[in-house]
Amino acid sequence: MTKLLIFNPEHDLCLANGSPSYVPPHSAVSFARTSLGLMNTLYRDGIATSAYQSLPSADTYSSIIAWGWNATLKHQLLKLGVPQAFLPTDGELSTIRRLQHRSTVLSLQPDCIAAHSVGEVEAFLAEVAPHAVMKAPWSGAGRGLHWASLPLTPQDRAWVAKTVSAQQCVIVEPQRKVWHNLALEYVGGRFCGYSLFEVEKAVYSQNISLNDNEIEKIFANTDLQAVRRKVENWLAVNIFPLYSGPLGVDLMVEQCGRVFVAEINLRHTMGMVAHCRINNLHLS
Repeated sequence: MTKLLIFNPEHDLCLANGSPSYVPPHSAVSFARTSLGLMNTLYRDGIATSAYQSLPSADTYSSIIAWGWNATLKHQLLKLGVPQAFLPTDGELSTIRRLQHRSTVLSLQPDCIAAHSVGEVEAFLAEVAPHAVMKAPWSGAGRGLHWASLPLTPQDRAWVAKTVSAQQCVIVEPQRKVWHNLALEYVGGRFCGYSLFEVEKAVYSQNISLNDNEIEKIFANTDLQAVRRKVENWLAVNIFPLYSGPLGVDLMVEQCGRVFVAEINLRHTMGMVAHCRINNLHLS
């Protein structure tokens, strides 16, 4: 028997909402249905589908691999008749959501803070960086971002208050002049390779078709390798004992060669897809 490959690009939205009964926007569901081939790029052997169409009988597949696991996906698959034995436990899903909260990686971001009030945001802007990016702790694909400087506007204050109420805090970091964006890609606790990508207005745009050796040459004079070692030591202690699925760590590189951790994604990523394509690899 083969694997059932679930493409659910609405994953980040589901994590942010948190409810098993959350209904993703039509645009996300439509993209899932029309882009199933991304899962076949990642995995050589499998039937690619989405959670919003009929599924093969459970006796035709041996396991399920999702783009990302969340409570909404589990709820939908159970409605479609998928046996519980193929799905993560509620405890495992709770752990994934907790680890995905942006505050998890703050120890890798010494110049960032979790702010719990407007006053803490104002103090950061006054004492650390005059221009900042505020991020909702559960968000993705360029959503949940808010740029700010002093004095904060009524809209800034309202955004902070609403986000803190819904998601415990806001993450505040200095605005950076980014030279390149790249990611470290992992599966099962193992480093798979790099992905180099472009963003437009903080939203993923496309990957750049370079293999790992070419990417390492570009960043030979940066502190990429030191940051990678630090990230992997941190993952070994904080993430991999609790989570063994696909994972990407996004990095920002300044022209001066300084490398910063931007975020962690406990799911498959477009960078993984690009890495597999460029290097003619599969995850299994």
